[in-house]
Amino acid sequence: MLRLKQNALITILAFASALAISIGVANASDTSTSDANKIALFANLANAKTEKEGKLAEEAIWQYWFDQSPTTDVRAILDAGIERREAYDFEAAEKHFDKVVELAPNYAEGYNQRAFARFLRENYENSKTDLETAIKLEPDHFGALSGLYHVLQIQNRQKAAINMLQKAVVIHPWLRERLALPKDLWPENYRKIHGPGQEI
Repeated sequence: MLRLKQNALITILAFASALAISIGVANASDTSTSDANKIALFANLANAKTEKEGKLAEEAIWQYWFDQSPTTDVRAILDAGIERREAYDFEAAEKHFDKVVELAPNYAEGYNQRAFARFLRENYENSKTDLETAIKLEPDHFGALSGLYHVLQIQNRQKAAINMLQKAVVIHPWLRERLALPKDLWPENYRKIHGPGQEI
């Protein structure tokens, strides 16, 4: 009887181990696919030859960022916050984004969207903190980098602001704010797309 119980336990443990391995492989595969998609999206953006191509690549990346929401509930709260912000109810929008950050502290878009709501409420220092957090979580977040550019400009930190804008256009050479970047500060990949004699 004891031997039967031991055999049953060994069988259960072996099954649990195999299940854990299979789940781990599946998760690794999902992560690998997500990483490959992200690399392709940013490559399309970096190589966009026209403003239209750049805009399409940008929209695809924004969709990718929104889709990184860890649960459907978090995504629904994020969407509700954006809806409130677009209705000019910035206080309610910020409360929604507070909830997103609380539920998903490793989700960069929660911080980025809250930063925008805080910016619109002229809470620039906390907006800056959120943007910095978003960039730590998602270093290629050109939206957060350009957001920092605007915050730093308002804070009269022009050199730091231009530095953020430079970083943003390295990633997104068709960024709307690119017009504010002096030609002598254009990054190398940016010069390849926008020649010295071109209007940007």
